[in-house]
Amino acid sequence: MTLQDIPKIKHTDSNNFFLLCGPCAIEGEDMAYRIAEKVVSITDKLNIPYVFKGSFKKANRSRIDSFTGIGDEKALEILAKVSEKFDVPTITDIHEVSDAAKAAQYVDVLQIPAFLVRQTDLVVAAAKTGKVVNLKKGQFMSPEAMKHAVQKVKDAGSDKAWITDRGTMFGYQDMIVDFRGIPTMKHYAPVVLDVTHSLQQPNQSAGVTGGRPDMIETIARAGVVNNVDGLFIETHFDPANAKSDGANMLHLDNLEGLLTNLVAIRKLVQSF
Repeated sequence: MTLQDIPKIKHTDSNNFFLLCGPCAIEGEDMAYRIAEKVVSITDKLNIPYVFKGSFKKANRSRIDSFTGIGDEKALEILAKVSEKFDVPTITDIHEVSDAAKAAQYVDVLQIPAFLVRQTDLVVAAAKTGKVVNLKKGQFMSPEAMKHAVQKVKDAGSDKAWITDRGTMFGYQDMIVDFRGIPTMKHYAPVVLDVTHSLQQPNQSAGVTGGRPDMIETIARAGVVNNVDGLFIETHFDPANAKSDGANMLHLDNLEGLLTNLVAIRKLVQSF
């Protein structure tokens, strides 16, 4: 597949990495607009192909009292409004087979969460919508194993698949990114590096995932140097009070500086 398969995507001739970026979860219309407006402005300035990211619900939570969403239809409608207002494509993750057709009415890319990427019925349902399917590599899986997830999309009649690396479990409360996986997985599909989720520190005793946002630029730079096709970065204007994954999100004020540096690195790498 190519980026041109995605409606509304811009700057596809810039030879830049593409960007999946937005809040972890849709918390409301105003917050989604505020984040989208800022990221669109930055990516237009830097000629980065951009897809707005926001989860319409969060199913993988440590505790039953964790935030899961504002309501499926309400959040999906906000994603559709973001796409219309800012003329950008959108992506959201799905957790159940029934989510695929429902979410496909509102967004341009369907994301399969890492914990669920081996769920054949879910992957097939996403592929059959005709939307691009972003397959997040399970923390428990090798890069080589992802070829089977991609093949499921193909066997369902679609060639529209990405693979996103979001780290591999190392011990019980941390993850590592093995950059050797990028060239391996590029044999199967375009590869995205999920920078912020790779810096999660899950399974904390408090039941709330920790993180290392101070390492975001380190991981992102390494991904760009190793020719990743796209980057996934969750951002928020108030991470400390975000309702999901605030511990590893990038502050929105720091996004332009980070992307400016990454674009410069990309140009240098492409010159070799």
